[in-house]
Amino acid sequence: MNGIILVLNAGSSSLKFAAFEVAEALAVRFSGQVEGIGAAPRLTARDAEGRKLLQQDWAGGGAPTNHAAALGEIIGWLDGVLAGRPVIAVGHRVVHGGPDFAAPILIDLGVMAELQDLVPLAPLHQPHNLAGIAAAAKRFRGVPQVACFDTAFHRTQPFVADTFGLPPEFHARGIRRYGFHGLSYEYIARRLAQEDPQLGAGRLVVAHLGNGASLCAIHDGKAQASSMGFTALDGVPMGTRCGQLDPGVVLHMIDTLGMSTAEVGKLLYSNSGLKGMSGISQDVRDIEAAGGAAGESALDYFAYRVRREVAALAAAIGGIDALVFTAGIGENARGLRARICEGLGFLGIALDAGRNAANSAEITPPGAPVRVLVRRTDEERMIADHTLHVLTRGAA
Repeated sequence: MNGIILVLNAGSSSLKFAAFEVAEALAVRFSGQVEGIGAAPRLTARDAEGRKLLQQDWAGGGAPTNHAAALGEIIGWLDGVLAGRPVIAVGHRVVHGGPDFAAPILIDLGVMAELQDLVPLAPLHQPHNLAGIAAAAKRFRGVPQVACFDTAFHRTQPFVADTFGLPPEFHARGIRRYGFHGLSYEYIARRLAQEDPQLGAGRLVVAHLGNGASLCAIHDGKAQASSMGFTALDGVPMGTRCGQLDPGVVLHMIDTLGMSTAEVGKLLYSNSGLKGMSGISQDVRDIEAAGGAAGESALDYFAYRVRREVAALAAAIGGIDALVFTAGIGENARGLRARICEGLGFLGIALDAGRNAANSAEITPPGAPVRVLVRRTDEERMIADHTLHVLTRGAA
């Protein structure tokens, strides 16, 4: 089996892509993304060695204003660079798989219909995921497409971490804690197991902190608990999402403040979190640069909630051997990592200031009882691996 596996990974404000050559092993040929969709979009692409192939910021106008338009720009560029290389499959990140999709699956019309029904549970992501599938099906007619689910990794969590305090019939109807960012957690768990099998089998708390943010407790390579729940609103605050919120607040907004469900939804998904609290931006870099009391309060609140989740998830797995930071904020925001780790000394967590400032792969002092690691996640690699597995399984 030879050719290209194309990967599309739609986030709430970005659209990542990568092309993997299928030969004796999967090898990335190039990758890129459109980031800042809806604000100041920029398209970049690099080859496997990191050399820049493309950078476009539409300073002269004509910028894509949504994910569908961004995908059109990507496919237009791909038409040139993929000349002569057959695309044998397209792998997609799909945020919500609901109760029925617990593993990657070949996409057909029935699968698409079921995934469409889950749009209300992930309104910032699922529509973009499905739009990517539809666009790729039109561009690469007859080419198999595979859905890889962010919720699938979390299906190993026990019932107590999966349920809400509601009558059992609601769990049976699919109202449960699904967890998200599963492709990222799966990649990190696999990578740590390869680096250090003993650590990989240990008790990990992984913090996927980006525009979307969550944490996951992993033991022996399997998910045991997540900060996110039924939707991607739960848990820690994010770029534009509120994170954990007393459901009574929602009832009060509707019943007393007279807000419509649409107004509440827009507030909680798009105008809360770092953006809403700071009044500046959803981007940590912008908030740090601007300074000011509101910005500092937003960053303090973010760090406080992440710190609480670290401790809670450590309790869920009976301790912690390593805390792993990943994704855009986790991999790069040195000051925010330090804020998060302040006060976690009771768990054995202490940062080495120099290592943290240098963005080292390990940012704790030598011999620390709990290791604090920084690792780059690679959801696209995970999607490509799953897509190839589905293809070869079908061929067998």
